[in-house]
Amino acid sequence: MNAKLKLSVVLLVALCMAAAARADVRLQRVFTDHMILQRDINVNVWGWGNPGEKVSVQFGGQNLSAITDEKGKWAVKLAPMKANTTPQNLTVIGKNKIELTDILVGDVWLCSGQSNMSFGIGGCNAPEDIKSADYPMIRFRGGWGCWSGPLMEDLVEKPWYRVAIDEDLARLKPWKRIVPDAKEIGDCPAVGFYFARKVFKETGVPIGILEAAIGGSSIEAWLPPTAFTDYPAVAYLAKQRQDAIDNWHKKTIADMEKWVADAKQNMADGKEVSDPPKVGPHPNENFDGRCEVSTLYNGMINPLTPFAIKGVLWYQGENNGAEQQTYIDKLSALVGSWRKLWGNEFPFYYVQLTILDPPNNDPSGGDKPGWQMIRMGMLQALKVIPNSGMAVTVDVGEAGDIHPKNKFDVGERLALWALAKDYGKKIVYSGPLYKGMQIEKSKIRISFDSIGNGLMVGKKDGLNPAVEDSSKLKRFAISGEDKKWVWANAVIDGKTVVVSSPDVAKPVAVRYAYSMNPEGANLYNQEGLPASPFRTDDW
Repeated sequence: MNAKLKLSVVLLVALCMAAAARADVRLQRVFTDHMILQRDINVNVWGWGNPGEKVSVQFGGQNLSAITDEKGKWAVKLAPMKANTTPQNLTVIGKNKIELTDILVGDVWLCSGQSNMSFGIGGCNAPEDIKSADYPMIRFRGGWGCWSGPLMEDLVEKPWYRVAIDEDLARLKPWKRIVPDAKEIGDCPAVGFYFARKVFKETGVPIGILEAAIGGSSIEAWLPPTAFTDYPAVAYLAKQRQDAIDNWHKKTIADMEKWVADAKQNMADGKEVSDPPKVGPHPNENFDGRCEVSTLYNGMINPLTPFAIKGVLWYQGENNGAEQQTYIDKLSALVGSWRKLWGNEFPFYYVQLTILDPPNNDPSGGDKPGWQMIRMGMLQALKVIPNSGMAVTVDVGEAGDIHPKNKFDVGERLALWALAKDYGKKIVYSGPLYKGMQIEKSKIRISFDSIGNGLMVGKKDGLNPAVEDSSKLKRFAISGEDKKWVWANAVIDGKTVVVSSPDVAKPVAVRYAYSMNPEGANLYNQEGLPASPFRTDDW
């Protein structure tokens, strides 16, 4: 090859390499066709390109531009838009052109927590709901999994089981429309589906359901690193995480140093060198027995914090079931930190855990802490966390099944809070919530908030609405100063419930539905919404 030809080849290769180095402009992966953009507030649109590149964004008559920074990141901020059911295109132009189609403007609700939130409508034994689901104004983005030590900026596909039971669970999925196609909507989180369906029917506003939930996850995994400095009550969790990482480093290094020393000695003695020791999973990656603090926030929530949302729906707690005050601390830190990082005091509506174990006849609530504890924490959190709401579900679970199929009542009860608080509907949105007690000689009178049109003894049968029943109130227990609990007689008296027992002459405390499975608990308001379990004592 002559010198001139060699030079031409070198130049051609250099040009090809330079062209390859110029990455196409791209959007953050939360943006896909069929998505919903949040109405009434500024909407960030962002992504990456080449450093110093001009990027233009067009949507809804707005034309914006930005220059990528030294790391190639760009961002623009769309001005607030009204709800719009007419599909529009989002166009991004840099070195290349991206055009996303069929985008609506409405309300986006982030659905987070653990498996009962990620539980798809396809698993609810509700084929008619799927068959009749013709709601193109409702869109959803299915979940994926990413445990991460470092803070992630983009949505990343990453298997989240050490041995993946279904690799598809870890894959990013685009936004999809709710249309009559079981394949399309079967993976839509059922709680989100029923929530969105009710809200849309009542308001006509397009609803987006953005899922970020992982089965078997504790609330610690969803706490951002900033929570540990902003909320001293959970600061110890940061130490737990750092201790786990430090211990992993020490053990891994010690094992490797021992192997190196043994290998050198074996080589000096003319012996075979053994295989190096297996390194255990890093605390950021280990699903079994991991120190999961912040890892799901880092991998799944942090990439979403620039994305405008209406609010959060939260169904989690099974992994923290025996906690009360500590769960209040963690939930307060999570909500406060998320709101601060989003820069939005959005509503936060959560699900109080339903039943699990077979029922028992112990009026004290059981001989060991269980979900009765976290239900109390969730009830108390309503007073601690502003702009929050709670769906009571103690009447819609299934004994022995941690994933009850009735997500219809769960989603609809969450929707009542949103309709009343965020959409201006004049409705009763909660069942009775414990307010206070008054001792009246041998009786205790219990008062409630959220009694609607009055209290009633109710009966709930499957998916049917609760109806008034002629039986007596059940699952009330009463105790004197000896702290011995007995089942009580409970009678509705106007807006209160009067509780007593011939075995307790001087009562001091009452508990209602206070057990893992308070089967038969039947206090409702006239609107058919169940009373939350409660306790008046702190023993």
